[in-house]
Amino acid sequence: MIELGVNIDHVATVRQARRTYEPDPAWAAAEAQLAGADCITIHLREDRRHVQDHDLTRVAGVCHVPLNLEMAATDAMVAIALQAKPRMCTLVPEGRQEVTTEGGLDVAGQLARLTEIVGKLKAGGILVSMFIDARPEQVDASAKAGAGACEIHTGPYAHLFHEAAGDTSVAALAKELKLVGEAGRQIIKAGMRFNAGHALNYRNVGPIAALSGVWQLHIGHSIVSRAIFVGMREAVREMKRAMAEAAGTT
Repeated sequence: MIELGVNIDHVATVRQARRTYEPDPAWAAAEAQLAGADCITIHLREDRRHVQDHDLTRVAGVCHVPLNLEMAATDAMVAIALQAKPRMCTLVPEGRQEVTTEGGLDVAGQLARLTEIVGKLKAGGILVSMFIDARPEQVDASAKAGAGACEIHTGPYAHLFHEAAGDTSVAALAKELKLVGEAGRQIIKAGMRFNAGHALNYRNVGPIAALSGVWQLHIGHSIVSRAIFVGMREAVREMKRAMAEAAGTT
């Protein structure tokens, strides 16, 4: 059955607007789990714009489901990951001026360096996932680097879905959805787990959840936004229902 990884970063974004102690990401992690989240995702950025080091420690302490740490591929972040011991680390690109992650990691362009980092994390008992664009060369490089999973960047798909008002017969949207599906099949054939995420919401999640072989979808901003109106538990339940219906597992 397809799993939901709930990203709680933007609970910390709201807190950091006032540099105070609430809302608490650890509470959000607990609420998400009570609603059936299969995984908790947290991104400790190098610039600490939202999640702070103490959040990682506290969230890890309340997680009774796997914890996925999104992180830059740096020695400093590897050291933090090896101490925190999340179930999975997802390596992502980071840019200081970006509002959110703008593209997939170029694994093919820095294969030697990323192979070294993957090796260190795997030696610490951590499953490593690569956040990549839906491109064959990036999937191949991820497998060569030793990754156990790839998370396909669904931002381009989500953008086209919005432009097409959800009409999947629109050529550009249909092409992008096909690319994600093809990348997923390639990932699975290479012996890795097929994850996807970025800019997924309650309207556009269906076609992605319906793709064959998806293991986990990682969704944050949409769920936290919905939680403002209905609460975290209901927001998570609604997303799980949408995913299950699309995957035909209800």
